[in-house]
Amino acid sequence: MTMPALSTDFLLAAGAYAAIAGVYLLVVPLALLFYVQHRWYVAGSVERTLLYGLVFVFFPGMLLFSPFLNFRPRPRDLKA
Repeated sequence: MTMPALSTDFLLAAGAYAAIAGVYLLVVPLALLFYVQHRWYVAGSVERTLLYGLVFVFFPGMLLFSPFLNFRPRPRDLKA
């Protein structure tokens, strides 16, 4: 018994799902992490609320990047 050939509809649907999953799990969370890092100390209350909402929505992708990124503050220069 041979396997049937994959239809173009199936390949298009699988490609669309893969693209959406890639954007949801990789592209937007990475961009959001760097935006939050850049705006952390200067964001207003409305912007911070929107950022927290986006972090909640894209939480699975944030978990994927969290072990690899370090956003701790840099040490201050202690020149006297």
